[in-house]
Amino acid sequence: MESISDYKSTLVEVTADFLLALPPQDRAKTQTEVYKFIRWFGLHRKVNELSPVDVASYGEQITPSAAKLLKRFLAYVCKKGFIRANLSPHLRAKRASSHITASRRSSQVQATLSAQGYAELKLELANLKSQRSSVVEDMRRAAADKDFRENAPLQAAREQKSHLEGRIEELETTLKLAKIVDGNQGTLRIKLGDIIVLSDLSSRTELSYALVDPREANPTKGKISVASPLGKVLLDKEKGQTVEVAAPAGIFSYRIEDIHQG
Repeated sequence: MESISDYKSTLVEVTADFLLALPPQDRAKTQTEVYKFIRWFGLHRKVNELSPVDVASYGEQITPSAAKLLKRFLAYVCKKGFIRANLSPHLRAKRASSHITASRRSSQVQATLSAQGYAELKLELANLKSQRSSVVEDMRRAAADKDFRENAPLQAAREQKSHLEGRIEELETTLKLAKIVDGNQGTLRIKLGDIIVLSDLSSRTELSYALVDPREANPTKGKISVASPLGKVLLDKEKGQTVEVAAPAGIFSYRIEDIHQG
């Protein structure tokens, strides 16, 4: 058997194998959630690049029912040897009702964004608005099929439009109320907008993350939320300090090697 370091499989490649291995009756409902998961991290990202921080951050935005399906996928990629450890324990979803309430509430609360983060959200908003016409056209084509009982393309297009409009509304509110953080404020302590270089004391690897508002967070781009477990312990710490993050799989220790203003 090949060693873990020899595997160069991407998320989309492994997903195809995983779905084919499922019973037909489980495949449809599982496929939706797994594809949302891999699109978030990047279809062509290497499977062995996934980290506990990535998975934990994704868990903050999904429901328990979705988490159950994704844990099955993460257990599969571990069993097949694509990753060293089973990351499924790190995927801890919030209760659905709490997630919905928190999303609605956060859209009305002022976000503190870096200048770069503000610009990126504006670009995302513009891109989403440009997608509206193509989504409506997809719905029109799908609706041409008169068999609505099993019209999966129409249902998918409706879900995509609903997600699109919801995200546009969220971004518009966030940008309207946003406060831009001043990256020139001199301080020796970690604050929102800073880029932190960490040393993982267990694996001796070096990591770099930007500490951002939850609405700016994107683990695949090295941006972690101040509300995430790692973000919470890093805030207000100094260079040279060691922090610990409690996770279902154990305690992770990191040393703060450097702090750069965002």
